[in-house]
Amino acid sequence: MGSHFRSYIWDPVLILSQIVLMQCIYYSFLGLWLAGVDSLVQTNRSLDQIFSYEVLGFATMQGRLSMMAFILNSLTSAMGLWFFIRRGKQCLDFTITVHFFHMIGCWIYNAHLPAALSWWLVNVACMALMAVIGEYLCMRTELRAIPVNSGPKSNL
Repeated sequence: MGSHFRSYIWDPVLILSQIVLMQCIYYSFLGLWLAGVDSLVQTNRSLDQIFSYEVLGFATMQGRLSMMAFILNSLTSAMGLWFFIRRGKQCLDFTITVHFFHMIGCWIYNAHLPAALSWWLVNVACMALMAVIGEYLCMRTELRAIPVNSGPKSNL
């Protein structure tokens, strides 16, 4: 049997640890972005900003700034995909997993599924941004030229 380029070995511990790591990155950076936004407009920090779908809206300045924090978070989460997942074809899987668990968290926090169209639009846009940028960064790394040893040659 010849060797396979980048053969995939089923490793559930690695996959679960990557899922947990991406959730930690997602919520840590979302918290940092929201704290930065809150310091700009001098508002109180709350879990509602992360989990309540009613906060995300176009009508208020706080809602628009929260949307901006979610969009900026998709960029930093894409960097997390690049640093820790490192496989372009897995970026969409991990992006959907992160946002699925976020939807479950919102569902539990609000006691029902998010009903605001703005929440769905922001999360779909963030999913697209995170997946596309993460995949672009990973593919750019995967397609980097492989250096060939150009050491001294012997005349045989």
